[in-house]
Amino acid sequence: MTRKTETVRIAMNGVTGRMGYRQHLVRSLLALREQGGLDLGDGTAVLPEPVLVGRDGHKLRTLAERHGVEHWTTDLDAVLGDAAVRIYFDAQVTAARESALKKAIAAGKHLYCEKPTATTLNGALDLARLAREAGVKNGVVQDKLFLPGLRKLKRLVDGGFFGRVLSVRGEFGYWVFEGDWQPAQRPSWNYRAEEGGGIAMDMFPHWEYVLHELFGPVRTVQAQVTTHIPRRWDETGAPYDATADDAAYGIFQLEGGVVAQINSSWAVRVHRDELVEFQVDGTEGSAVAGLRHCRAQHRSATPRPVWDPDVPAAERFRDQWYEVPDNTPPSPWPKAGGGNGARGSFPTPAGGFDNGFKLQWELFLRHVVRDEPWHWDLLAGARGVQLAELGMRSSELGRRLDVPELSL
Repeated sequence: MTRKTETVRIAMNGVTGRMGYRQHLVRSLLALREQGGLDLGDGTAVLPEPVLVGRDGHKLRTLAERHGVEHWTTDLDAVLGDAAVRIYFDAQVTAARESALKKAIAAGKHLYCEKPTATTLNGALDLARLAREAGVKNGVVQDKLFLPGLRKLKRLVDGGFFGRVLSVRGEFGYWVFEGDWQPAQRPSWNYRAEEGGGIAMDMFPHWEYVLHELFGPVRTVQAQVTTHIPRRWDETGAPYDATADDAAYGIFQLEGGVVAQINSSWAVRVHRDELVEFQVDGTEGSAVAGLRHCRAQHRSATPRPVWDPDVPAAERFRDQWYEVPDNTPPSPWPKAGGGNGARGSFPTPAGGFDNGFKLQWELFLRHVVRDEPWHWDLLAGARGVQLAELGMRSSELGRRLDVPELSL
């Protein structure tokens, strides 16, 4: 049978940055192109055609030549005025995102963007309203949901493994070098509040959708946000004052009573198996999930430790947990509703789980070209901005704050 090809031209703004380049351009859209497009299962393949957009023409030309991308431009208005462009994608620095998304909405483009969607809740809600009024499809990257470790954890939740979930404890972060004697692993704007930096605004949106989708909506937040390293050195070696937070410690109460506590820090040295780990404890069992792995311990196999500080520990506690197998499901996540919704045919390579960013791109492309269900929209993105904003406000006031339910 001859397969039809449907080309979707996508303006990609911010691909000269690490995340936009590696995850979205190379490992998602170019990977789809190399495999012959996204197979819709009806004899049609969607072939993404990137148009690289940015401010540095030299970098864009270099990327385009390296990867055989035909189109690139430094003129955002021109590319948004191109009727052949159906989707606008944004992975710019946070401070530049809101105005560019508004231009794309006014141009009638479907939207897909990194988080946070804006630097304020009002700005994020305004984007969601404008997109709804314009009737354009819109999506926000929520990549942690598609990680192998989190998908295994979701399988345990769906299967009732935990019984009644009691608590969630998360640890995220690593030491980001100050930049004086070793180059920093993150760009300097991350540490400037005036440029949209700060770990609370970066990571609380992630924790909002992880908690919301797996365990329930966040109803209260109490946080301590701080700047542990006040002086850093930028990409040119010049010192600067860090005006944004580099650590945020949060306690969240979820609907139904689950308590979650998540530490986020760029000033912590890693003593765990992965850069992010979540431990979930329930009446029937517990699990620890990271980026790729998930380990579990059932009630029936829980040992009986006894506190005795006067003798060496005789047990190897890590050895008492078992690895949750891949057992790759046909679909990475329910297509709508965030619960145990219907799963469609969504093949995964025989080698294991596919790239999480690529999986969500595939779902968004299906949403655009076949109107398949989708719920990771700009309103979902606004919930993340809301939680970050309330977390920082909680830290300022020194008290717990309610998290109101958002609507348009």
